[in-house]
Amino acid sequence: MRCPKCGCVESKVVDSRPSDNFDTIRRRRECTSCGFRFTTYERREETPLVVRKKDGTTEVFNRQKIMHGLVTATVKRDVPIERLEALIDDIVADLRDRGVSEVTSASIGDMVMRRLIDLDKVAYVRFASVYRDFKDPEEFTAVLRGLS
Repeated sequence: MRCPKCGCVESKVVDSRPSDNFDTIRRRRECTSCGFRFTTYERREETPLVVRKKDGTTEVFNRQKIMHGLVTATVKRDVPIERLEALIDDIVADLRDRGVSEVTSASIGDMVMRRLIDLDKVAYVRFASVYRDFKDPEEFTAVLRGLS
């Protein structure tokens, strides 16, 4: 690791500790040339997760898209952002545990809805109304009946 102060490539690890969720190692390093201390983070290399959309196109998984949908669904609801982050983390972990490299957008939407119904039923209905693209009030009413 190159020293950010002098550019020397030699450094020693002074302290090392895992992050809270154990997916990153934080290392404090000291340059052997100038003594400058700096922090590095080590993560395992992962293959990118690809999402196949309804129209057949693919794109790299973007957790911000899910977060945007969840924030929109939980507007004026008492749902902390940390709970939404945890929901997305759970989905990503589930996909990684399955060992898949490609997933459909419909599968991701279903995974979000399964978790959202336990988190906040109003947010679930809001998310479902956009995700399922209801064509008439009867479809919407059927979802509401299913909640009671």
